[in-house]
Amino acid sequence: MKEENFESYQLSNEVKKALTVLKYNQPTKVQREVIPRVLENQDLIVKSQTGSGKTAAFAIPVCEKIVWEENKPQALVLTPTRELAVQVREDIINIGRFKRINSVAVYGRAPFAIQKDELKQKTHVVVGTPGRLIDHIEQETLDLSEVKYLIIDEADEMLRMGFIDEVESIIKKVPSQRVTMLYSATLPKEIEKLCHKYMQNPVNVEINTDVTTPTIQHSVIKVRRDEKMALLKDVTVVENPDSCIIFCNTQEQVNDVWTELSESNYSCEQIHGGLEQEKRFSVMEGFKSGEFRYLIATDVAARGIDVDNVSLVINFDVPSEKESYVHRIGRTGRAGNKGKAITFAANYEEKYLKIIEKYIGFELRNREAPSEEEVNTARKAFEAKMSEKRIVKNNKTARINQDIMKLHFNGGKKKKIRAVDLVGTISNIPDVTAEDIGIITIKDNWSYVDILNGKGSLVLEAMEHTTVKGKKMKVTKAMK
Repeated sequence: MKEENFESYQLSNEVKKALTVLKYNQPTKVQREVIPRVLENQDLIVKSQTGSGKTAAFAIPVCEKIVWEENKPQALVLTPTRELAVQVREDIINIGRFKRINSVAVYGRAPFAIQKDELKQKTHVVVGTPGRLIDHIEQETLDLSEVKYLIIDEADEMLRMGFIDEVESIIKKVPSQRVTMLYSATLPKEIEKLCHKYMQNPVNVEINTDVTTPTIQHSVIKVRRDEKMALLKDVTVVENPDSCIIFCNTQEQVNDVWTELSESNYSCEQIHGGLEQEKRFSVMEGFKSGEFRYLIATDVAARGIDVDNVSLVINFDVPSEKESYVHRIGRTGRAGNKGKAITFAANYEEKYLKIIEKYIGFELRNREAPSEEEVNTARKAFEAKMSEKRIVKNNKTARINQDIMKLHFNGGKKKKIRAVDLVGTISNIPDVTAEDIGIITIKDNWSYVDILNGKGSLVLEAMEHTTVKGKKMKVTKAMK
């Protein structure tokens, strides 16, 4: 496996173009190991940390293998949380953008009927949480008969959250002639059993035997419980990060920290399982797009945060489960960047700290709390940065969407409009070809068409005096 760039993998021009726009220049270790094996249809057990590029490792070859003409889902991805499902779906759509690959995310606490409607469209990849996937399978709104690729992502987290029985029941519903991939930061015995029960001669891929990535600097500050809030303010002033995630063990603690920092005029937001789903998604989107600098989060809610330049993670509480430490600090030091992880440990948390240190294989470096002089010296720079908008260095989705315009057509199935009709009409416009047409969604009374390569305005203007199947349609730029 000596491939050093994506050219080595015989990928289609459409996938290579997306990788170029997304600035995937060199494959990461996990991508170098996984991509050629998936292209050869091998079952895989991949032990790899969060932030190692594992989503792209399976998304790139799966997008390559997808047959666009097939209407039924060809790949199924299981994730432990809603946020991760949405993130994985976004990554798949980005990588498959120029192949017009459509992916749908399904998860609980969201309207079943809307997801049912989305699954009626041409859908190549379905990403979902186990409970909601089972709902769709039982209601026969999800057809698994053409699934060729089954991906189980963050399997250890799925086990920890008690989903392993649901995962197994879904595996049994997928055609046996398939490629199965399992990704996990750790491999508990229950997960290994699952692999050997349902996989065909799986290849074991282990990236970084270290539990944590070497690009992260770890440290711990011993502190009294009632002094943690003051310490948090001092540390953030001195560290003055571009972006920071502060982890707490409970929703109440997240809310307390967020309230305190908000009242101190920090650019911050909170995310935890008690918030409405729409609020959680808007917070995630806001953090990715740089609307605020500090995110206060519980463990599960922060899954799916794929922001390459989180420079600092603070454990306001020591996690009570050793695996959670690895998942938390994996939010920084991503994509080869350097990061810092600072843990605040009170006396009663020492026992958890020792378990974590044994698990990761080294002791966290003890550091002193910042002195009053250090805080005063750093305050001016901190306040200056706090008044500026955070610059997002690598918003992949924004980059790949910058030349795409989504158009709204006021006609759909009831006017007997089909995807082929829209493609035929649009590709007849001068200087527009079928390659400029992206994902098409057709509902009863309206349709959406993604126009690629900066041709949106051209199509919009031409449609003012162009008919579809002899019908004049109102075409506007879609709001979303």
